[in-house]
Amino acid sequence: MALVTISGFPCSGKTKRADQIRTTLEVYLKENYQGPITKVVVLSDDALSLRRASYDDSRSEKPARGALFTAMQRQMALDTILIVDAPNYIKGFRYQMYCAAREMKLRVCTVYVVALKEQCKEWNTTRQDGNAYKPETLENLIFRYEEPSSMVRWDSPLFTVLWDEDAPPMPQIWDALTKGNIKPPNSGTLSVVKAPADALQALEQTTAAIVSTVIADQNGLGGQQNLTLSTPSGTVKICVSLPTRNVTLSELQRLKRQFVTVHKKAITLGTTEKGAVDWGEESIANKFVTYLEEHMKS
Repeated sequence: MALVTISGFPCSGKTKRADQIRTTLEVYLKENYQGPITKVVVLSDDALSLRRASYDDSRSEKPARGALFTAMQRQMALDTILIVDAPNYIKGFRYQMYCAAREMKLRVCTVYVVALKEQCKEWNTTRQDGNAYKPETLENLIFRYEEPSSMVRWDSPLFTVLWDEDAPPMPQIWDALTKGNIKPPNSGTLSVVKAPADALQALEQTTAAIVSTVIADQNGLGGQQNLTLSTPSGTVKICVSLPTRNVTLSELQRLKRQFVTVHKKAITLGTTEKGAVDWGEESIANKFVTYLEEHMKS
């Protein structure tokens, strides 16, 4: 239930650091951990068969970055520490990853792998695995690199590892991944719950049935009245508290229009309310009765 974002210049040693982090985390899980996490997964361009040539221009880079993000979302789970070993050089993309982690209620941290530009160029030219960047591509990626900052929430907590250090600060990283704060998702990351296709029809028909029934059955004495509505799916029984006077049709129709207008927005645009929203006839009827009781004048 954690996400580790590896960031740094191309050919700066990110994969080496990702492997060190994975190996050490697996040891920690076996030796002194009791909790929901059971595995450590490393996701990289190589694992997705994304070639270095994908970064030669924006037309090929955008779908490659999209494939990486989609794979990351699939791998996120409450029993997994996911290490994303990729350039991750755009702060907007790191923010997108951070939002996805918050939506899944995962702990996060960023590991910044630091190496000099000249070293990265040298290491790129000496690669023997066929995964070297074109010199102009490497230069462009280094130029466009947006350095992580501990001052922004999507890069925090931030751990910096220099090229000459033996290993990342694993005790601190372990604490961040197992004891750090889990930030709740904000409204921008919550999934929108869409209403069923017949919700608008049920809203109109149920409120219209209540208006007709109240007009037909009211006695002018006020108080609690038990009403039975005829709806397309059957009958709905409600109890409404009426004022001590005859309620006019125009008054009820005005309140109905107000109620329907408010709830149409939730039906057409969706809602981010916690839990399922019930758009059944009985639920709509109870909500409309409550609305009437609050707005009808005695």
